[in-house]
Amino acid sequence: MDFWQTMLVLFRRWYVALPAFLIAVGAAVGIYLTVPVTYTSTAVLVLDQPLAGGSLPALPTDKGTVTNPLLNFDQGLNNAAAIVIQALNTPEVAAAMGASPTGDPSYKVTNGSTNQQEQIVAGPFVFVEGDSRNPQAAQDIAKRCVERVKQELAGRQKALNAPEQTYITLDVAVQPTTPVAQRGNKTRAAAIAVLMGVVAALCAAYSFESYYQARRRKSPAHEQSLVAASSGA
Repeated sequence: MDFWQTMLVLFRRWYVALPAFLIAVGAAVGIYLTVPVTYTSTAVLVLDQPLAGGSLPALPTDKGTVTNPLLNFDQGLNNAAAIVIQALNTPEVAAAMGASPTGDPSYKVTNGSTNQQEQIVAGPFVFVEGDSRNPQAAQDIAKRCVERVKQELAGRQKALNAPEQTYITLDVAVQPTTPVAQRGNKTRAAAIAVLMGVVAALCAAYSFESYYQARRRKSPAHEQSLVAASSGA
């Protein structure tokens, strides 16, 4: 059926479509009111190369050098950031950070991209996001993430026996921000409910129309009209 035929069915069976749509609108309002607001606190960290570079002479009189393994790449800072990000996203670290299996509170540590394949090429940045229904809990877990990134970076370099003078440093460009309410989930849930209401109204109207037409075809009056029409022919 085309658009106008659909509108005709809805107009003719408004007493079926309208209640179905109103029920869906009521459900959408209820969903919007009951879905909790999530608060988000974010922080931005940047990895810095030491002023003296990533290498030191092995001995004062030796021409050889000792290089920080994490800086021994063309994209050393980017790789170091990617390593730290991957470490922070393990289930073990998440549990140690106090992230709840139910998702409240929770955190995300990324390089600004949600694509895992872009973890290395984005740059020496670490983006931290803490989420919770409680504003203070969201900011607290973001702060714990910042401290854990610092510990993870220092621990990795120490484990690799990198000279301390060549350690990559971490600058907190943006401290964990004041939590901001995220209402997107509420809006999306309500929009889906309204959309389902439109579908329900269409289905109800067409179902009743089909039922009515089927009964009409089976009615004695309809059969008599068909017989009269065939006799006249």
